[in-house]
Amino acid sequence: MWGDKRYHTLDWELKKTFGEKVIKLSLDGGFTCPNRDGTLGTSGCIFCGEQGSGDFAGSPALPIREQICQQKEFMSAKWPKGKYLAYFQNFTNTYAPIEYLDTLYSEALAEEDIVGLAIATRPDCLPDDVIDLLEMYAQRTYLWIELGLQTINPVSAKFIRRGFDLECFERAVGKLISRGIRVVAHLIIGLPGESRSDYLDAVRYVARLGVWGVKLHLLHVQRDTDLYHVYKERPFRLLDRDEYVSIVCDALELLPPEVVIHRLTGDGNKKLLEAPTWSRDKLRVLSAIDGELRLRGSLQGQKSPSTQAFALRAGR
Repeated sequence: MWGDKRYHTLDWELKKTFGEKVIKLSLDGGFTCPNRDGTLGTSGCIFCGEQGSGDFAGSPALPIREQICQQKEFMSAKWPKGKYLAYFQNFTNTYAPIEYLDTLYSEALAEEDIVGLAIATRPDCLPDDVIDLLEMYAQRTYLWIELGLQTINPVSAKFIRRGFDLECFERAVGKLISRGIRVVAHLIIGLPGESRSDYLDAVRYVARLGVWGVKLHLLHVQRDTDLYHVYKERPFRLLDRDEYVSIVCDALELLPPEVVIHRLTGDGNKKLLEAPTWSRDKLRVLSAIDGELRLRGSLQGQKSPSTQAFALRAGR
């Protein structure tokens, strides 16, 4: 057990590491993306809105120092004290000249009570000089890199306009891990045409690669995305809450106990949400996941190959 949870939460991991609550501050470094600037495309991934994925990030018009101050104040109502982690969330946060990246990351770490960096990016935006820079920061502070894999199904990858193949993802993960850099993989549950087997195969895949953390996202349709137009013109079936909870619990059982769970559902802009409307109540979804695991008498890793191998060695 991880505190009162049956899965290895990020909150538990950070409290174990730092001895107190660590709060993520979502920042916007003013980046774009090769899927938007014409390198690979101009419209971004199909589920990505004009504001990117940083619905709760600071304003890119503000310097990083001001964004951090603003985010601290915003978070203080819920968490009046703790340490902070600078989370470069929006768009592709290694997609810039190395000098700019170094300045940006350094500015964030210079602020009071910032104990680490989280950097969201793409596996095709990690050239060797950027990985060298990230390795330097990994030696200096607590660092993880987030990579949006979303699916291992090639048809789905084309549908969402991801723009890179599995070999690219594998190379990036291998290079980062070899430099001692934590990797978090993002996966989407609910893509049209995919089945429970597809979702769980993706979970097994990232587990085999040795990622440090996983984010599971519910596919939800926001009105400022191309996915919304597809959904309105050719409606496809979205998962109901019970289906989603069941799949997430299956996924948790397959993930090794040491993998840190960063997210178990979507948390998009409620004002723009088209469907599924049940996803608005995030706490209810998380409570349902907790309840299903208790009902099963199950824990994260219960069905992972590593756990089963350990049980065999221990004669259980």
